Amino acid sequence: MRLAELIETRRFRLVEGAIEAPGPGQVQVRVAAVGVCGSDLHAYAEGSVGDLPNRFPMVLGHEPTGVLVQAGPGVSDWAPGQRVALEPAIYCYHCEFCQTGHHNVCAHLRFLSQPGEPGFFRERVNLPASNLLPLPKNLGLAEGTLFEPLAVVLHSLQLARLQAGETAAVFGAGPMGLLTIAALKLLGAARVWAIEPLEHRRQLALGLGADAALDPAAVDPARQILDDTGQRGVDLALDCVTKGDSINQCLRATRHAGRVAITGIPSETLVGLEFHAMRRKELALFNVRRSSGESRWALDLLRDQPQRFTPMITHLRPLEEIGPAFAMLEQYGDGVGKLVIEL
Repeated sequence: MRLAELIETRRFRLVEGAIEAPGPGQVQVRVAAVGVCGSDLHAYAEGSVGDLPNRFPMVLGHEPTGVLVQAGPGVSDWAPGQRVALEPAIYCYHCEFCQTGHHNVCAHLRFLSQPGEPGFFRERVNLPASNLLPLPKNLGLAEGTLFEPLAVVLHSLQLARLQAGETAAVFGAGPMGLLTIAALKLLGAARVWAIEPLEHRRQLALGLGADAALDPAAVDPARQILDDTGQRGVDLALDCVTKGDSINQCLRATRHAGRVAITGIPSETLVGLEFHAMRRKELALFNVRRSSGESRWALDLLRDQPQRFTPMITHLRPLEEIGPAFAMLEQYGDGVGKLVIEL
């Protein structure tokens, strides 16, 4: 099978690899499509994801869909030919965190696409059968890749206790920000501001439901939001970019006793907070760690209202073009929104 290895910063190579038959409780899947995540881009361009350094060579990609090829011993509820969404996280289900429903911080978590755990930019993969979800019939394999990042977004909104009728600000209109905007409106947010320096992404944000799209190079976003809300601020601010001063802009834009959720991954290991602004308002600050059981919900939303989410997919590229595709994404070229690699 073919796989794309990242062998150094900004350099992929295509190689041939072998795969054994699936073991007991496992299935083998032909990977069909993989969405590119911001963390993939961190690994590609910066050589790390936050404080976790790359270990080359490595296989990235953790937003996959595919087609079942073979079921291993003991697997009776899956059959070859079924189209599936693939969960990239393998949990132990036995530690105290799994037992209390916090699977996303499992003490023995294996997350495929991290160093030492090959991801899904490869043609075939063996997985526990419990990591498969049926792909809705009305979703294409490329569109279905949105299930994984949408599950993270839904987790963030549950964590931050979004209530219908609330106002929200979303900093960053990359893929996570765009999904957040769409989910906010679907779940009843009254007004959503998008803050994004790129014009084409501001237009995507408006198309997916944002009520206003602000250019942080043209206006002070927090000040503008305060002006727009009579100096009250929004109920909830979500940082989906974590670049520059975005976290502190969230703190400034949020009302007293409001909430701030950080979905993005900062490049820096130490991040400065305007603590006293946060303290005086008694803001609740939520750190989002992937998802925890929201994947079925995400697939249901994609099945029922695909038009709310799928327009953000702007580019499909074959595995052979993964290098130029990542370069385009790093440079925000060609009006790219969400990029999907097809295998």
